[in-house]
Amino acid sequence: MNARVVPGQLVEVPVPDMTGMDRRCFGEFIGPQGELASYAIGWTTGADPHAARVTVGIGAGNPGGATFHAVAFPHEDSYAYALVDDPFENVPEGGPDLTADQARAHDDLPFIWWVIDRVVEQDPRAWWMRHWLTRTRCIQTPEVFDLREPVLLVANDHDGIWQLIGATSADTEGHLGHLHHAIDEDPTLAEVLDLPPGWHATRTAPGQPWCREKVTEEPEPQAL
Repeated sequence: MNARVVPGQLVEVPVPDMTGMDRRCFGEFIGPQGELASYAIGWTTGADPHAARVTVGIGAGNPGGATFHAVAFPHEDSYAYALVDDPFENVPEGGPDLTADQARAHDDLPFIWWVIDRVVEQDPRAWWMRHWLTRTRCIQTPEVFDLREPVLLVANDHDGIWQLIGATSADTEGHLGHLHHAIDEDPTLAEVLDLPPGWHATRTAPGQPWCREKVTEEPEPQAL
């Protein structure tokens, strides 16, 4: 059996000054040998510093059970993690909250990093968080940018540039924006954020299944 991530609850709460949204996503991890872990990931739009939070808990009620806390932050063209002292969330499989130094000394720390990597690979909310962290840019048709049309085509071009297109063909000047803002408006876009370069996904309407397809020829770049 391969490692499996089971996404759970998503909690969204406006920040007190209504300038952003605090998002917390929960889930469970099942390892190839039946190892269990619970996790929480979260980020706040408009937050300063621009960092996300991660909690992983293992071994509830058992010796060595613990809860690990980390931050994820932009690093070069990607992101990185750092253990922190401050607890983020409580998770079912967790034990006592560990400080950063206690976590570094824990025998299961390599397993914790492995769990986080699997979560980021498999949980669509983690893909959303990743694009928020890295401020991924995308080109949107005017109708999509102005929220006059829903996104019906998502493309990750051969050069790694994302495009969002609605019912109107992309034959006019596009708008440059952040991918995570589009997901804020329509969280179902998170379902196709694992598209590799050179692929696109289409649907007939919001809420309908996505159809993925590899683009055989590199598309013409959209004008800005």
